[in-house]
Amino acid sequence: MALVLGAGGTLGAAWMIGGLAALQERIGRPLHQVDTIVGTSAGSVLAAALRHGFTPDDLVAHQLGESHPHVPGADEFAQDSGVLPPAPRLRLGSPRMLATAALAPHSVHPRVLASALLPQGRSHHHTLRRYVQALVREDPSAWPRQHTWIVGVDYESGRRVVFGRTGSPEASLPDAVVASCSIPGWHRPAVIGERRYVDGGVRSVASVDVLHRGEHDEVFVLAPMASHRTDRPVNPAVRAERALRRVFAAQLDREAEKVARTGAEVTVLTPGPDDLAAIGANLMDGRRRHAVLRTAQATVPAALC
Repeated sequence: MALVLGAGGTLGAAWMIGGLAALQERIGRPLHQVDTIVGTSAGSVLAAALRHGFTPDDLVAHQLGESHPHVPGADEFAQDSGVLPPAPRLRLGSPRMLATAALAPHSVHPRVLASALLPQGRSHHHTLRRYVQALVREDPSAWPRQHTWIVGVDYESGRRVVFGRTGSPEASLPDAVVASCSIPGWHRPAVIGERRYVDGGVRSVASVDVLHRGEHDEVFVLAPMASHRTDRPVNPAVRAERALRRVFAAQLDREAEKVARTGAEVTVLTPGPDDLAAIGANLMDGRRRHAVLRTAQATVPAALC
């Protein structure tokens, strides 16, 4: 069995946390015991927390402001990330990736290539790093014993990297999670070894297709950046965001079908109209966090019925 936790920023994390208890009940065992957890961006943070003993109830309590020993509070995350990015540096994000694509056309996914054109971000993941370091405080170099795959993008080559999977670059869990959450144009790329890495969501909002080898009979996916059903907002900016969600949903469906062809039963959950009304247009707007979580606590169980 595999659990896939997708990208989605502050509010995407809140939506997934709101649905985890219902998903655990459906699966019938604690989520930390799932054979493989794939985490991208916000999902990588939850993957690390689940593997290090956080239960769905613990994550809900943390989101609602209850303190937890050793780890920063949820409000600190919101303050660290902000609602909007700081002014970026006036230089291209990845000239080397652009050169790679020029020499080998079609070698870089179009969305990844577009991220290379963004200016370099300035924001740091100070709180996030402290959070994951607190989780692994007994042995900072250790990786969870069960398969825990953290998805990032090599910002030099444009290739997707699955940290924690055999054959991937060596990285500590804090470094991998920070890399997976480093949004181009918003955050500084994470440096691991001699390479720079950015948010895995640049390549795919969930990277379900990394499970294409057929090692799992069931796969459950939470993908907060995609939507199969949307609301009907009046605001043009929000309408554009909803259209982008449908594009992401189409890619997600293709990835899920690829995994389903291996014989796996794939269950994909995405925010619906009620969730989107709570989320709004900005997934980084932490002021909506509690409303999104509470809405997901009702909508995700209904979707699993």
